[in-house]
Amino acid sequence: MTAEAWSEAPMNDTHGLPDWVFPPQEGFKASDLDHMTQLPAHTELIDGSLVFVSPQASFHTRTVDLLTAGLRRHLPRPLRVRREMSVILGLRQRPEPDVCVIRAEADRGPDQTAYEANDVLLVVEVVSPDSEERDRKRKPQLYAEAGIGHFWRVENQSGRPTVYVYELDPATAAYALTGIHHDRLELSLPFEVDIDLTEIDTL
Repeated sequence: MTAEAWSEAPMNDTHGLPDWVFPPQEGFKASDLDHMTQLPAHTELIDGSLVFVSPQASFHTRTVDLLTAGLRRHLPRPLRVRREMSVILGLRQRPEPDVCVIRAEADRGPDQTAYEANDVLLVVEVVSPDSEERDRKRKPQLYAEAGIGHFWRVENQSGRPTVYVYELDPATAAYALTGIHHDRLELSLPFEVDIDLTEIDTL
């Protein structure tokens, strides 16, 4: 369609547009995402609104690969690591953390599209320029309110990942910062982990 034709098109012409272009007044529900056709991959639901993901930079992809592989090397048998799977936190909350650790029994088959919050032990968000506000503020708040015990926020510092590690304080239902890790991520909770963060240079 040319610019001229587009400008002449009626503003109320909705022919051919998917239903999710027009959200319900009360917002979408977490269960709605499984029934929306033509929905872009990795769409999240935050506060009842759809959030679309921009193309990811090399740093983001390599950091997710590094952490996923590192976690799997140390993972206790009753747990599993998943990347880019959505987590249902509430009626209108279904974010998609970059990495999460779940209980093995929560994995119910190859067609599963989401996990429940009470099956998730750890969520990891790698901050991108378009997601800074969500990854640093809103999503940690939602994960904490849902009772997920551990949260890692990963920032790009000169091409290397810096991992901010948080643990849920049950008295306040909020995360408390327990450490900032630059070259090496060595932890005892939620299980023993030792990841050389400088390995990103070889990926």
